[in-house]
Amino acid sequence: MRINFKQALLLFVLLFPFLGLAHDVTSADQEILHNGGLWAYVRVGATHMLTGYDHLLFLTGVLFFLNSFKDILKFITVFTIGHCITLIGATYAGITANEHLVDAVIALSVLYKGFENLGGFEKLKIQSPNLLMMVGLFGLIHGFGLSTRLQSFDMGEEQLMAKILGFNLGVEIGQILALIPIVFVITTCRKYPQFPAFYKAVNWYLVLAGIGLFAYQIYGYFVGH
Repeated sequence: MRINFKQALLLFVLLFPFLGLAHDVTSADQEILHNGGLWAYVRVGATHMLTGYDHLLFLTGVLFFLNSFKDILKFITVFTIGHCITLIGATYAGITANEHLVDAVIALSVLYKGFENLGGFEKLKIQSPNLLMMVGLFGLIHGFGLSTRLQSFDMGEEQLMAKILGFNLGVEIGQILALIPIVFVITTCRKYPQFPAFYKAVNWYLVLAGIGLFAYQIYGYFVGH
């Protein structure tokens, strides 16, 4: 069945509200982890990524810049390696930070990608940084954000590394499940002459979402203090 541009655009619009679902640590998640064993960490990790609107918005911005499956695989792999390093390493070492400040930086990564995609650096006559390097750097930051969330749970002392790896595996599964429809919609829309308008609208959305999420996290930081 062939999907036309309007249908693809509608699908994209319908998908994005789900990215706004909160991905905070909840008592229900803690209960699942307490009673479900190691597989519960996989489940919670996947759920956390599927509702991780900030992570998925950034990846959406990256995907808009790429045209081939080879490039998509390369950039997503670099991002994944980055967030695996900090998610596993920081959690095991007990390195943490205020989650609002970490999420504020992640919000800036969303803003950055939308700004870059809209040619913001060119308009300022500034050479944009190497994208692969920036994706790797932001992967490290996103992974640290995931680590702060995981460390908010009471994981106990037993099988700590196994629990961390289970959560990380869940994150990877959730990322794949979330990226499939996003890649599908963007790839479908590229075939139509309206794609430039779609591209511009979505990347302006990323800029505004990044600003809004940054303000929200900074507000949460000061209110919490």
